[in-house]
Amino acid sequence: MTPTIAMQWLDDADHTLGLPAYETPGAAGADLRANLPPKDRDSGLTLAPGVRALVPTGLRVEIPQGFEVQIRPRSGLALKHGISLPNSPGTIDSDYRGPLGVILINLGQDAFTVAHGDRIAQMIVAPVVQAQFQIATTLSDTARGAGGFGSTGRG
Repeated sequence: MTPTIAMQWLDDADHTLGLPAYETPGAAGADLRANLPPKDRDSGLTLAPGVRALVPTGLRVEIPQGFEVQIRPRSGLALKHGISLPNSPGTIDSDYRGPLGVILINLGQDAFTVAHGDRIAQMIVAPVVQAQFQIATTLSDTARGAGGFGSTGRG
């Protein structure tokens, strides 16, 4: 079953940018665009190196129960400009109804300007399984055991 993500435009959103879209038939993520407030549309939003900002998409979402939306960086922005998401992947829960924003961070060496309409992130729709948690007196043994960070190889 294909889930449907219901969306609403925010009051000052630019509807001409369209809804998130899969750019190719095999794309896992739908591209999200920067939908800047009217006062910032001509100048864009400039991120100095090391600076992060919440970039609006102009949308609110309703995600069906049993699903989440993950927000992930765009690889081209990361490689070419050092633009990423500090909480990657960001998770949007099915019971959230507020504005959809994307936290961008400039990890590059130069200032980067997000232009109105730029594709800034990818939105992945994924099923959610909620687990039960309980205290146990013992845990099963494995070959790895308690080996942590880097214990299974180089790094």
